Amino acid sequence: MTIAENKVVTLEFTVKNAETGEVIETSVDSEPLVYLHGFNNLVPGLESELTGKVVGDSYDVTVSPEEGYGVRDESLVQEVPMEAFQGIDNVQVGMAFTADGAEGPVVVEVTAVEGDVVTVDANHPLADIKLAFSGEVKEIRDASAEELEHGHVHGPGGHHH
Repeated sequence: MTIAENKVVTLEFTVKNAETGEVIETSVDSEPLVYLHGFNNLVPGLESELTGKVVGDSYDVTVSPEEGYGVRDESLVQEVPMEAFQGIDNVQVGMAFTADGAEGPVVVEVTAVEGDVVTVDANHPLADIKLAFSGEVKEIRDASAEELEHGHVHGPGGHHH
């Protein structure tokens, strides 16, 4: 069986910053990644590289920001009044919140707090970063009807969002 649309794929993976070599995330010594292929569950540059691979194949691909988590957009950085954080006592740099965006929920990170003004950034933390993905294909199976309907994996290793 090969990786194609509507297949559930299990991967061992490591992702690094391609320029610094810093490991951002890895499945080594933890759970492999299980995802539904063809539903934008991975960054485009990685998903296209994996198409057609079989169990046992390894992969090593460098993905540009355009094919990864996007190019940084300064318009996604906003200053909001502290009142917007009602119920949160101590808003601090590094905190993440889910906000209502134009196209649904977006995660914003607090990047500065100055008096009653909080600066939040809705860019993905890995925006503008060239990423190096490597690993091995461990398992491929057909997706269930429910997984296809929902657009993501269910069951062991599949996280229901």
